[in-house]
Amino acid sequence: MAATTYDKIIVTNFSALTAKYKAEGVALIRQALSKLIAADNKRGLNTQVVELDNAQDIAKVSGKPVTDATNPRQNKNTIDIVFRGYTPAYLMILGAIDVVPHQDLKNPVYSPPPEGDLDEYAYGDIPYACETSYSQNPSDFLAPTRAVGRLPDVTGGDNPRDVVRLLESAARSKSLRPDEYRDYFAVSAQVFEKSTQLSLSKIFGSFGKLKVVPPSNASWSPAELGRLAHFFNCHGALASPQFSGQPASGRKVYPVALDASQLVGKISEGTVVAAECCYGAELYDPSGIGLSICNTYFVGKAYGFFGSTTIAYGPSDKNEKADLMCQYFFESLLAGASLGRAALEARQKFALSKPPLDPFDVKTMAQFNLYGDPSITPIEPAKAQIAPQAKRAAIFLDRFERGERRLNLFNFSAGLGGTVPRLSPSERGPSKSIENAMRATARDLKMSAGQTLSFTVSRQMPRSKSLASKLFQAVPSTTAFHVMFMSPPQPKVLGLLREVTEPPKIVSIAALIAKESDGELVSMSAVYSR
Repeated sequence: MAATTYDKIIVTNFSALTAKYKAEGVALIRQALSKLIAADNKRGLNTQVVELDNAQDIAKVSGKPVTDATNPRQNKNTIDIVFRGYTPAYLMILGAIDVVPHQDLKNPVYSPPPEGDLDEYAYGDIPYACETSYSQNPSDFLAPTRAVGRLPDVTGGDNPRDVVRLLESAARSKSLRPDEYRDYFAVSAQVFEKSTQLSLSKIFGSFGKLKVVPPSNASWSPAELGRLAHFFNCHGALASPQFSGQPASGRKVYPVALDASQLVGKISEGTVVAAECCYGAELYDPSGIGLSICNTYFVGKAYGFFGSTTIAYGPSDKNEKADLMCQYFFESLLAGASLGRAALEARQKFALSKPPLDPFDVKTMAQFNLYGDPSITPIEPAKAQIAPQAKRAAIFLDRFERGERRLNLFNFSAGLGGTVPRLSPSERGPSKSIENAMRATARDLKMSAGQTLSFTVSRQMPRSKSLASKLFQAVPSTTAFHVMFMSPPQPKVLGLLREVTEPPKIVSIAALIAKESDGELVSMSAVYSR
């Protein structure tokens, strides 16, 4: 095992970087990495770059190098060995998905169109944050222990200076006063307005600055875009540089809420973004499309972006799913956490938010990712002034306290991993009474019932004859979930005209989730794609 302890490990694949940027470009990237390491050192972070494709680097931790940069299993296995060898406080992945791939987790609610969820995979980085070895089952990754973030270049990009600018921005990063991140910029689709108001009230204490589309349009002022905390609860689309609104009526009309081109030259350095939108954090190749909103934020020197790679979900009038994930992230951030710790705490808190997690919750865990250097702490922790001669002691104290936090988070997730119920697809559908109740609810929502998916819930029985074991047996628990996809009535034909419908890229999905306990219906809720 590795002898040296590092606070931050940066993993990347230099063969993949060379294929994109040639040897001359990689030389510039290496120089920028050296500058980031030097800047980290001044901040009290001992940082090391590990080349996943370099046999000599990986031999130091008794592992095998990545020989196929596109292979999720190889990347997961090698990154696990690197992490266990160095046990850093932070793990940073350098590069987009054509340098180090997302993990290919199977979407538990995958159901082909017309009304189902069309994402076969819920791509994400959460497996890199977990001790569990490679798997495509997202239920294996509900107990993260690591503070992980990805600093993404442009997928398919060929300009090495794009990567250099990302690294330079991370090297320049500094912590600011808490009030500088409480002056937020938030945009919601009108159909999700109530849900967004709740999120903003919990995060920032009020929702008075919320912009709603419609009636607002996407003409945001430089002052609004220049705020450091950005929150979006809008629609997103596959390989699209736009977020969209929707009227409260639910009509499939989607005015633009944000276009990536609007951000150019207007983003303040240090901006942090949480986006509930479908595909909001998709790292697509922008050729012929335009740079994504996510990548454009980093061009503007944002510090962090927290969002979903695939179709995300939430209710219209309360907080669940994507709402809670983004809410928890910002709450930790405003409390003084680093980006990496905020993402880790958000995932852990979400895993315990509503046990057991339903199938859409499991997808939410899989699909939300942190982009940015995980070691950046946007908000300065409250500390007494330190004399220059005491700075060395302060750095030691920071490292000590950071280590204790990681140990606590690790121990929390180690216990969590054995208690989080697991979902398994089931051929046994809902009972007639539950199915009838679901169909009646769909009718109340003026929807047509569609395909139904069912899942059994299994728990790990405590081994001891303790009070916990007795409670396990005595307390009623969820034994199954049933998901019924729904669709609105078809637009009425008016002569040769039809009601205006959605653009082809916008995904509109509605579903009912029924919770069952030994044949009895416990609860039912509706969720909608963002």
